[in-house]
Formats: sequence, C-alpha cells, structure tokens
Amino acid sequence: MRNPRLRPYLAGSALVAASLLIAAPAHAAPPENAPSAQERSIPLTYGQDVSNHQPHHDWNASPAKFGIIKATEGVTFRDQTFARHWQELDAKGIVRGAYHYGHPGNDPVAEAEHFLSMVDSQPAKRGDLLVLDLETTDGRSVAQVNRWAKTWLAHVKAKTGTTPMFYSGWKFANRYGKGLAEYPLWVAHYSKAKGTVTPPADWKSWAIHQYSDNPVDQNVSPLTPRQLRALGRTAVKGGR
Repeated sequence: MRNPRLRPYLAGSALVAASLLIAAPAHAAPPENAPSAQERSIPLTYGQDVSNHQPHHDWNASPAKFGIIKATEGVTFRDQTFARHWQELDAKGIVRGAYHYGHPGNDPVAEAEHFLSMVDSQPAKRGDLLVLDLETTDGRSVAQVNRWAKTWLAHVKAKTGTTPMFYSGWKFANRYGKGLAEYPLWVAHYSKAKGTVTPPADWKSWAIHQYSDNPVDQNVSPLTPRQLRALGRTAVKGGR
C-alpha cells in the first residue's frame, strides 16, 4: 500500500498522467512530441533551484513559489552558500528543499550521512523537501547505480521519516531509475515545454519538471505549494 503522505502528490500529478493518455488512441503510446490541450492547461507552480554557481541569487526578487538548493556533494563537499539560501527561503516563506549530488563511486550511507549532517546544521521546518540528485555513474553498472540510489534513499527515509525525492535527467532516470517509483520524481528535460514531460522508467507521474537552466534552473510542478510541502518533513526538532 502506498505511503499515505504521497496521496497529495499522486492526486495532483495524476492530472499529468491523465492528460498524457487522453489524446492518444487506446492502442498507442502517448505521442512524445505532441502535448495535448489538457497538458497545456494544467495549472503549474513555478520554482527555481540553485547551488554555489549562483551565490548571489536574490530570492526576494524571485517569482518562485518553491526553491531547492544544493547542500552537499560526495562525502566532503559542502555548499558554502547553503545557509544563506536556506535562511532567505525561510524568510520568504515559500516551499524549500535541499539536495545532495551523489557519486556512486562512494559509499551511499556515508554520502547520505554527509547530506543529513549539513541539512541538520540549519533550522528545519515541516514541509522541507529532501532530494537526491543523481546524474553520474562513476563507471558503475546499471545495477550498481540503481542499488546505490536505493540504499541512499532508503537510509535518508529511515533516518528522517521523510520520503526523499529523486532528481535526474530523463534519459538517466529512465536507464538507472527502475524500481524507484516510490520516491517522488523531479525530472530534467529541456527539450520539452514546461509541464509536458512524460515520466521515465517505472514512474507513473512526476512531481517537478526542470525545463530550463537559463538564466537559472527553472521548474514547474502540477502540485500546489501545500501539496509540495506534503512531500517534505512531517516532524522536526522544535516542532516547527
């Protein structure tokens, strides 16, 4: 049975799945390059994500309704801009999240603990999103990368009680992401108009579509801010 906390995600993103099927004949796969009128009319929530490459990003001037920022990479890198971005997102009051850039050449539990130590160094609140960004194999096989991702995600979930999101490019997720459909998907696909990407691998829907990296990484979600928060932390120290 699905985690009840994912129901808002599934209910909202089911609109995307339905729209991808409605325009296609029953015997055919959804046309990859022909978004339907229903797809184009889905209300979308706009968001941005940044890292140390955008150290001066001004969240106060941003129209984003959610913001996701890099916290860590591998087992040693800590984004020096994380604390500032984290605090600015809190002050702005929009949905916020933190991501870890994974390297399958390292121990997944060590990387997960590195990420959690960084995230837990800052005040947390209910609704904060936790994300694994996986875009490289470090020379590992499909099975090894897939097992690495499952271990990292399961460890973070066990330690926090929060089901983390999985981020990757569409092709990478399609090849290495099988069996990860329990984790909400944040997928990058720049050749698709915003909100018209189809889910890769085993996913039936997606939570966030990153559709551009110009002038900053830009994203949309079929979920409302409240539904996005339902994918984040449910309990944190201090009861916030």
